[in-house]
Amino acid sequence: MKAVVYEQFRGDLALRRVDDPSPSKDGVVIEVRSSGLCLSDWHGWMGHDKDIKLPHVPGHELAGFVAEVGSDIKNFAVGDRVTVPFVSGCGRCPECHSGNHQICDNQFQPGFTHWGSFAQYVAINYADINLVLLPGEMEFATAASLGCRFATSFRGVVDQGKVSQDQWVAVHGCGGVGLSAIMIATAYGAKVLAVDINEQALKLAEAIGAIATVNASDSKNVAEEIVDRTSGGVHLSVDALGNPEILINSMNSLRKRGKHVQIGLMPPDHSYSKIPVDKIIAKELELLGSHGMQAHRYNEMIQLIKDEMLHPEKLISGTVSLADVPKELPFMNQSTSTGIKVITDFD
Repeated sequence: MKAVVYEQFRGDLALRRVDDPSPSKDGVVIEVRSSGLCLSDWHGWMGHDKDIKLPHVPGHELAGFVAEVGSDIKNFAVGDRVTVPFVSGCGRCPECHSGNHQICDNQFQPGFTHWGSFAQYVAINYADINLVLLPGEMEFATAASLGCRFATSFRGVVDQGKVSQDQWVAVHGCGGVGLSAIMIATAYGAKVLAVDINEQALKLAEAIGAIATVNASDSKNVAEEIVDRTSGGVHLSVDALGNPEILINSMNSLRKRGKHVQIGLMPPDHSYSKIPVDKIIAKELELLGSHGMQAHRYNEMIQLIKDEMLHPEKLISGTVSLADVPKELPFMNQSTSTGIKVITDFD
């Protein structure tokens, strides 16, 4: 099969022929029909993820057909249209038994712990509890866009943030994660304020539901502006980018008993960022992480898409081929484009 491979972190990426994968007993092989290009793949290529073993094939947002099944697979068959969370649980550990497959002790992550979906085929372990059947009317590109950014935002806003009608929500960073969070919070009846330094991104944020925006590059004090414009601060704030300054702005923009949800990955040198502990205590604030979403939670999200309350396809800014990935991936951290790019041509 064709796959994009790198043999050194920050090294050359090449489209080459490699051996086709085979399914494990509890796994399947998926013929990839679409795969999202995500900043997390750039973090992996940079060497920020300790799970990656070289040589490596990245890619973790995927959708396609089941091409082969392992001997122990009971719930899926060849030809099924499927997607999969980028964090997949083993189904056996205490976290999985509690329903929290997204923080499984033995988690499988295509594109990180194993070779990923920047390839014509990808092997997925623990498939019976992790694959998600797709509605026949859902395009593969739309399904692939759910895998990391949209599903992680859904869990962050809905399950972790407990968003509700008429709450104020601030979303810091209007890339794929942030735009997803804006759309989801709006669908649940929240009033969303979008923060970014890119006017084009802020305009797109307004187009998908944000009722107010803050250009952080023009603001004298982002947190104070948010507090002022929301009459006391937001109920929920999301760092959708991963930046220590955003973390502080987000925490300082919360009203009493507000929640901060950290979705964006911090670079290694900022992993232990400062937080305003005095305000966390005085205002009884909550600081929460969000790491993927379990397969069994996809049904609610997919139903909202079928009901046309969520439109993840609007966040797809363009499509590329597998051959384009080597020149796209190294510069993802410098991108000023809005939305999500998706691979749709694997020939």
